[in-house]
Amino acid sequence: MVRDDLYITVPSFFRCPISLDVMKSPVSLCTGVTYDRSSIQRWLDNGNNTCPATMQVLYTKDFVPNRNLQRLIQIWSDSVQSRVDSPESKSVTESESVPSKDQLLASIADLEGPNRVDSLARIVRFALVSEENRDFLAKVEGFVARLVGLMHNAGDGVQRVEILELVLKALDLVTEKIEDREWLKNTMLKKQQQSEKEGCNCLDSLLLVLQRGSLESRIASVRVLKSIAMDAESKQLIAEKEGLVSELLNLITPEKDPSLIENGLSCLIAISTPKRNKVKLAHLGAIRKFSNLLSESNSTVLITEKVLKLVETMSSRKEGRTEICEDPECVGAILNKVMKVSSVATEHAVTTLWSVCYLFRDQKAQEAVTKANGLTKILLLMQSNCSPSVRQMCSDLLKIFRVNSKSCLSCYDTKTTHIMPF
Repeated sequence: MVRDDLYITVPSFFRCPISLDVMKSPVSLCTGVTYDRSSIQRWLDNGNNTCPATMQVLYTKDFVPNRNLQRLIQIWSDSVQSRVDSPESKSVTESESVPSKDQLLASIADLEGPNRVDSLARIVRFALVSEENRDFLAKVEGFVARLVGLMHNAGDGVQRVEILELVLKALDLVTEKIEDREWLKNTMLKKQQQSEKEGCNCLDSLLLVLQRGSLESRIASVRVLKSIAMDAESKQLIAEKEGLVSELLNLITPEKDPSLIENGLSCLIAISTPKRNKVKLAHLGAIRKFSNLLSESNSTVLITEKVLKLVETMSSRKEGRTEICEDPECVGAILNKVMKVSSVATEHAVTTLWSVCYLFRDQKAQEAVTKANGLTKILLLMQSNCSPSVRQMCSDLLKIFRVNSKSCLSCYDTKTTHIMPF
């Protein structure tokens, strides 16, 4: 592609982590790391079942084409080739592959033109470079409004998803830099309300990317969605969007990428506080999804903490408690995380058990705790360096089991936390 006397600096994220060559067909594994298709295929064909970069065990060996990165590589490659073909050019540097601020402003002005995909790709490329660039973008007058406008009117056909993916990646990169987040929320949800009769709005666009986008764009979509779930009204509007909560639950299955699961759980936490939303989550089978994640041995600490936070939230509603207690594996999975993950996870787990067993006296939950040897774990926890609130809840739980004549603790004095050797 280049002459021997021409020096080319290749952006590091364009190189395959295995071959170190510029990727021709970038694909992402379930770990979120992107490789050239031919390189990762050889790796897997040799019998490996881990991600070469992270050495994580792969939940699935399926590929997800990284079309946005492929387009960025193509734009960069075309730019390099044009300089190679020019007799005046002797070098191409990495800085030249990134748009200047003047070029960026021209790309923003062209967002409504026929070359909007290329313009969006340049904007994303500019934003990925540095915090300074993202600050600059967020302060460009009308930029964020144009992005929201494209979510509302991205057109039809093959390019619709591609445009929305780039829009959401750009929006995600600058969201934290936007000073008036309230304005962003109102603008996106105002378009949602105005467009309900037309059938095309911002939540429609977010849902479409969650269903059909790449891993990176799905994560961006979830993050943007979480950023506008700021109050009870916005959370309710999000939850009422047909199919949106169901799709968020589909993102948190154990075989999905951990980053996607973590962000999906964060979004669910953000929208789950209204009572109606908790009820909806219960009716959509959220507890079963949470139970599956808790039973997964390879879940990260952060994922486990977020799942237990959601289960605790659901236990505050009758519908949520019913689902928890009707699931034969859920209470056991919750109990199994006590003292095994983190103090945060332990507190969420104990609060849930206290809610269903002590506060609301569910017989099935009490039986599940006893069956899972929960009494021993509660006693051990009381002797640990747990918080006063956790110790008090454990004491309350022991009082419940003390009155059970079949319990080995029928004459146990809950004022003491000493455990006799077994």
